[in-house]
Amino acid sequence: MKTVMIKTHEAWLATLMAGFMSRTDNKQLLFDFSDILFRHFNWLENELISLDESYSYDRDTVAIKVDKLSDMLTNIIHRLEEIDLQLLSSPDQELNARISSDIKYMVDTLTHMQDEHIEAFSMARKFPGVTLSQEATDALTLFLFEETYKEYELIMIYNYLNAHSNDAYLNRIFKILVDESFFHLKRFGDMGAKMGVLAVPRVVMKELYQVDDVVQFFKNGINEELAAKEECKKLAAAVAKDSPELEKFFDFINHQENYHIALMKDALAYIEKGHNE
Repeated sequence: MKTVMIKTHEAWLATLMAGFMSRTDNKQLLFDFSDILFRHFNWLENELISLDESYSYDRDTVAIKVDKLSDMLTNIIHRLEEIDLQLLSSPDQELNARISSDIKYMVDTLTHMQDEHIEAFSMARKFPGVTLSQEATDALTLFLFEETYKEYELIMIYNYLNAHSNDAYLNRIFKILVDESFFHLKRFGDMGAKMGVLAVPRVVMKELYQVDDVVQFFKNGINEELAAKEECKKLAAAVAKDSPELEKFFDFINHQENYHIALMKDALAYIEKGHNE
């Protein structure tokens, strides 16, 4: 079961990366499949928790640098077929049947998907339709590298906390933060691919999501979100002269962080009042 969950994690991440690479109608379907695989990942995780099995989010490297989308799709298909073979280890036959059925459909669809030439690793560092100064280009490139990992990290952290909590109030907050991080990850990943600087996020250290002191975790998280707001402000200022649209986008992201901070403050106050399980 642990192996199946790890392989599903890798397949989800590979499919999400393929979605970033695509510039055709394939993109939305790849995003849809990655969402399904993330649900599989959650269901397998819940199965391990119900069996009282310890686990982590460690995974193998997911290689993504390809010239053609078909090369990436072949890799994903191989991963999916490997998962399907290993599903027999799952004691939940209904879950086994659901995941296996999804995999068969995804494999058939990916096998017939239109091929594309990939520009996501060109290192061109040019944003479509915009001429950025060197300063703005450097600032945007660094931001996308750092924030793509940060949003993936937050998904993993809040997902783990959600899976291990039975508190409905906290789980509502964890779920919102997972969904918000997914939105940011998809936007930043897509921008990175357009600029030719797409990179797969590194593995998240288990110390970051296997949290012992939840109060301190939220205090640190609030400070990190405040720092993220400052980075968005700096980037908005850096691109303002060259692209008012990009400036508006990063202001938009900056203001979203306000609600994330409010949610974490709510969670912190809730826990400090002794409501946490």
